[in-house]
Amino acid sequence: MKKLLLAAVAVMALTAPTLSTQAQAAKIGVSMAKFDDNFLTVLRNGMIAQAKGMSGVELQVEDAGNDVAKQLDQIKNFIASGVDAIIVNPVDTSATQAMSDAAAAGKKPLVYVNRQPINIDTLPANQAFVASNEADSGTLETKEICKILKAAGKKDANIYVMEGELSNQAAVQRTKDIHEVMAGPDCGVKLNIIAEQTANWSRDEAQNLMTNWISAGKPFDAVIANNDEMAIGILQAMKAAKMDMKTAIVGGVDATQDALASMAAGDLKATVFQNAAGQGAGALDAALKLAKGEKVERKVYIPFELVTPANLANYQKKN
Repeated sequence: MKKLLLAAVAVMALTAPTLSTQAQAAKIGVSMAKFDDNFLTVLRNGMIAQAKGMSGVELQVEDAGNDVAKQLDQIKNFIASGVDAIIVNPVDTSATQAMSDAAAAGKKPLVYVNRQPINIDTLPANQAFVASNEADSGTLETKEICKILKAAGKKDANIYVMEGELSNQAAVQRTKDIHEVMAGPDCGVKLNIIAEQTANWSRDEAQNLMTNWISAGKPFDAVIANNDEMAIGILQAMKAAKMDMKTAIVGGVDATQDALASMAAGDLKATVFQNAAGQGAGALDAALKLAKGEKVERKVYIPFELVTPANLANYQKKN
């Protein structure tokens, strides 16, 4: 609770005029896992917009192209060029120890954003992690799917689970959340997983995988996806198979604009708002504070929020 309150205070502070106009000359190197991702684009643009409103703050933003080695090289190049701090959205969350070591050796503050590093519990004092707590994302999504199934009169339900990149902590945790809700007392419906497979966060891969699942001919009641891009691909496959979208139950995570449009059309039934711009701005704020030698919480969480057709209007201008 304390960290959530701290995060809320941080988010409010990020929107305050004093932060956007404060004078602080700083150059921040930013390495993003990849540019061609809808959610990460919003996150990246949030950082860029925040920096433009601040006096003397310069961002050098690089695309790692989903390549771990390239990302590590970018971090080393940032250090060599004399940046004041580094922000990293990791390609592979299991490969972050080398990044932390490089930053520590170069005596540069480092902030991980959105994707939790594997060495989260051993980060040096001048390194931090800004994101949303993934223990909440898949939990909120799965509980809502349970609620929808229960309202439809289901006591037992067959589901598919579509995972993100298996090298990514968020995908692992969101799938773990699903299993924990299934095993706990909060679902109210007995969920039976027909298949659980990765589509690597990709809309196209998700459409192909869902097409294969539909072709297998096994009856199913819902699909729980680790993110919205895959949820949209799932829905596209269901439409191509002439399934009834009114009764189709598909959930995702992120509350991207495409996902919200799908929900408004009556297709997507649940998603979870992950504040991309808030995470980006929070990461920049943390990097600037560390660059000045100030202390920052090791973990700064921006809360997840459940989005349904009932509260959709509150999120349509976000992300």
